[in-house]
Amino acid sequence: MLVESTRNDAVKRAKALANKKGRTEQGLHFIEGEKLVREAIVSGAEFVEAFVEEGHDLMEAVLIGSGARVYTAKRHVIESMTNTESPQWVCATVKTPPTDVPEVYPSGLIIALDKVQEPGNLGTIIRSADAMGAKGVLLGEGCADPYAPKPVRASMGSIYHLPIWDGDLKKELSKLVSDGYTPLCAHLKGSETLPDVGSNCVLVIGNESRGVSEEIADMCKLYRLPMYGFAESLNASVAASIIMYELAKQMHS
Repeated sequence: MLVESTRNDAVKRAKALANKKGRTEQGLHFIEGEKLVREAIVSGAEFVEAFVEEGHDLMEAVLIGSGARVYTAKRHVIESMTNTESPQWVCATVKTPPTDVPEVYPSGLIIALDKVQEPGNLGTIIRSADAMGAKGVLLGEGCADPYAPKPVRASMGSIYHLPIWDGDLKKELSKLVSDGYTPLCAHLKGSETLPDVGSNCVLVIGNESRGVSEEIADMCKLYRLPMYGFAESLNASVAASIIMYELAKQMHS
């Protein structure tokens, strides 16, 4: 089916996913670009509708095989739905996976976020967690929506590679500690010596401006990245990525 109008019902449904209300009501999120669409396909994501510019028959066939209802769309229609300045030729709507916390957390490294609100930071942390072999990302109350367009793009497909959970951070951290996980918190008052975390660890990363809340920090071992220059702190996603690397190196040694 060729879509030439931005007032098409399928286009309207896709546009509604730009806000949280639309994503919640439809149970879907929106992705754009060849790399992200291919990552979603390979990861077994559940497609609903997809929009492809004319001349990309192979991608149309692959998306149909992945369960999507595929529309051939004019360039101006693609541009009306996407959130980037120079959008690529494909975009789609995908079912959002459940984010309920598990009864039993997987062994290994868990990343927990305490009110991380900047969407780009959230997506980058998810990408780094995936690269460092984390088993999942736990989002406490007040975090950005991981399935908003910007975090999804920043994750570069990693959002489909590991589970994302929403939960009461204090309650879930207590549960993890009782199950034998070492709780480690990135904190300016922490030691510059990385503790031995064993085989199971939960790393807590705090809000971009306020850091980790006191009640959460009190439950954790505190660690501060050594600084050798004049900057006193790092961007939340940069700090998280470096600490994840150090933890993964220790846990895999």
